[in-house]
Amino acid sequence: MTHRILLRAGHVLSMDPAVGDLPRGDVLIEDGWIAAVDREIGADAEVLDMTGRIVIPGFVDTHRHTWEASIRNVAPDATLDDYFVDILDTFAPLYTPEDVYAANLAGALECLNAGITTLVDWSHINNTPEHPDAAIRALTESGIRAQYAYGSANTSLADYWFESKIAIPGDDVRRIRTEYFSSDAGLLTLALATRGPGFCVNDVVTSEWALARELDIPITVHVAMGRLAGRFGMVKQLHDLGLLGPDTTYIHCCYLSDEEWRLVADSGGTVSIAPQVETQMGHGWPPVMKAIEHGLRPSLSIDVVTTVPGDMFTQIRAAFGAERARVNAASWQADVPVPDTMLTARRMLEIATRNGAHVAGLEDRTGSLTPGKRADVVAIDATALNVAPVHDAAAAVALSADVSNVETVIVDGVVRKRDGRLTADVARARRLVEESRDRLLAAKEARA
Repeated sequence: MTHRILLRAGHVLSMDPAVGDLPRGDVLIEDGWIAAVDREIGADAEVLDMTGRIVIPGFVDTHRHTWEASIRNVAPDATLDDYFVDILDTFAPLYTPEDVYAANLAGALECLNAGITTLVDWSHINNTPEHPDAAIRALTESGIRAQYAYGSANTSLADYWFESKIAIPGDDVRRIRTEYFSSDAGLLTLALATRGPGFCVNDVVTSEWALARELDIPITVHVAMGRLAGRFGMVKQLHDLGLLGPDTTYIHCCYLSDEEWRLVADSGGTVSIAPQVETQMGHGWPPVMKAIEHGLRPSLSIDVVTTVPGDMFTQIRAAFGAERARVNAASWQADVPVPDTMLTARRMLEIATRNGAHVAGLEDRTGSLTPGKRADVVAIDATALNVAPVHDAAAAVALSADVSNVETVIVDGVVRKRDGRLTADVARARRLVEESRDRLLAAKEARA
C-alpha cells in the first residue's frame, strides 16, 4: 500500500533551478520519494500543514567526527595543534565500542534535530573491530542518511599520525563492506577516511587508496590545514603518487597552492570546508571562494563538537562572514570594487544542501526537492520572532533561523522530527552519552 505525505502550503525553496521557488507550494511524498512539487497538489495523503513554514531540502554535513559527541566542549579554546594532543592522544585511546555507540547515536540525533539529514561520519576511532560495528549500529538506529567513513584507530598519536607506518586494516574494511554495505543503494553507504601524505608513509598512503578503489568506495582526507598539514603539499604529493581522482573529497584546503587547486579541479575531486573550526582553531581562512573560483562546488561541514557547535546554521554564517570580510578587505586594500562573485545568502543555502549532496556522492538521491529524489525535507518555522517577518526566504534560513526553528525533519520519507520534537528516544540517547562522558573522564583520571 502506497504511503503518502503531503506538505501543504509552505514557502518551498527547492534548490533545483528547474523546480524553482514556490512562495506557496506543496510537496508530495510517496513511499519515500518526492513525487511532485507544485503550487497545489490534490492527493489522498497524510497532510502536514506548512503554513508559515519555509520548506527546504535537508542540510548535508560532509565531515563530522561524530564519535566526539561524548566529549562535547572539552576543548573550547583549542588550536589544531592542541586537538591532536588533547583529543586524539588523550581521549581517543580510551574509547570503548559502547562509547562510540553512545556518541554516534546522540551525535546523529543532534544532526536530525538541527535539520541535517545527511552526514559523512569521519570515524577515526576504530581501535578494535567492534568499534565500527558500534558506530554503524548507532547510525542505523538514528534513521539518518549517512556515509560511514571508516578511519584508522587512534590508540597512540605516535603510531597513527606523523609518518605512521600502520595502515587501516584492509580485512576489516572488507568485512564491513560485505556485512553492512553489500549494496550502495541503502540509507547508509561506505567510504574510507584516510590520513594521507605527511601523516603516513607513502606505502601506507598508496595501500589505503588501493583498498578504497578495490572496494569501489569514496575516499575522504584532510589536507592543507594549519601549521601541521599546511606545509605538507599533500595534494601535490598525491598527484606525484598517481592517486588523484574524482572519488576523493579534500577537507579544509586552507593552504592549497594554486597548482594544487588546479589538480583537485582537473581530477574531478570535491571539497569540504569547516569554516567555524578553520577560523577558530587556526586551520586558515575557509577557502569557499577559492574553491568556487577554480570551478569547484564546495560543501560545508561541522568537524568537531569538542570545540564548535554542531549545526549547519553556524557553518553558513561562519563561511559567509569570513569570506566576505576577506574579500572586502582585499578590495579595500586594492581600491577596487568587490567582485560580482561575492558570496550571497542564497548561495550559502545552496552550498549547505545541494553542494553537500554532490560532495557526498548522493546528488542523485538528495540535496534538492526534485521529483524522483528521495524525500529528505526540512521545515523551518518562519513565524518565530527571530525569523519573522520574512522578506527573503533564503536569507531567513541562512541568516536568521537556528536549531529552535527546525520544526519538521523527514529522511527518506520518514518523519524524524515532528512539531519541533524528535520522534526518537532522546532521553535514552542523552543518558547513554552522559554515561559515556563519565566513563571517559574516569578513565582519563585513572590514566593521569
